[in-house]
Amino acid sequence: MSTIQIADHDGVRHLTLQRAEVHNAFDDRLIAELTAALQAAGGDAGVRAVVLGGAGASFSAGADLNWMRGMAAAGEEENRADSLRLAALMRTLQFLPKPTIARVNGAAYGGGVGLVACCDIAIGVDGAKFGLTEVKLGLVPAVISPYVIAAIGLRQARRLFLTGETFDAAAAMRIGLLHQVVAAEALDDAVQATLRLLAKAGPLAQAEAKRLALGMAGLDEAQAERIDRDNAALIARLRVSAEGQEGLGAFLAKRAPAWCATA
Repeated sequence: MSTIQIADHDGVRHLTLQRAEVHNAFDDRLIAELTAALQAAGGDAGVRAVVLGGAGASFSAGADLNWMRGMAAAGEEENRADSLRLAALMRTLQFLPKPTIARVNGAAYGGGVGLVACCDIAIGVDGAKFGLTEVKLGLVPAVISPYVIAAIGLRQARRLFLTGETFDAAAAMRIGLLHQVVAAEALDDAVQATLRLLAKAGPLAQAEAKRLALGMAGLDEAQAERIDRDNAALIARLRVSAEGQEGLGAFLAKRAPAWCATA
């Protein structure tokens, strides 16, 4: 069974993460399949817009526990290659030549926040929770950082990167991660209302408008790829460092890391 459900309706491609049993957490297979699905949507002239959502109660909880366990035991080079694959997914979504909507049906953490930030429009339910909790593991949100900072601004990102705190949907909208917050029962109607607006615009003009907005902000795909290589090297180095190993080990063992022992 695929980790991504793909469905087309009236020119809209719906991509739904299908790992509800683990809150749609990332692993190698999900990253590969979602990257491929996005690339296919971007190259399909019949697709006018893409809606990205999650099955079950969550949007995406970030890294899968078993995947994290494997990365904790892997060497620096393997960790770098792994991070580059995640970076390619985020970059593909950020620069997709079609309008994208994040249908945030529940919690989003770590890489899940990255997916939300990479979408052009983000609509979430009022009960959703968010977090960039990597520092609690002795790590940093390296791969997703360019996209999160572009979405919420440097000042907010500095605070959230440093504290690792969780925040609610109202806060997510206030800082710019979400554009709209609705009750759970109103989520699909809100997404459809936005899709109706998108359907009134010329597809070529939309692709150029997206490129224009990103370009005016100093963002381009070639530059993003260069940044991704540096950030992949950074997270790989941290994962194999003493602090990263302690943080990951403590998380997987469900204990406090050493730096919290006297807190």
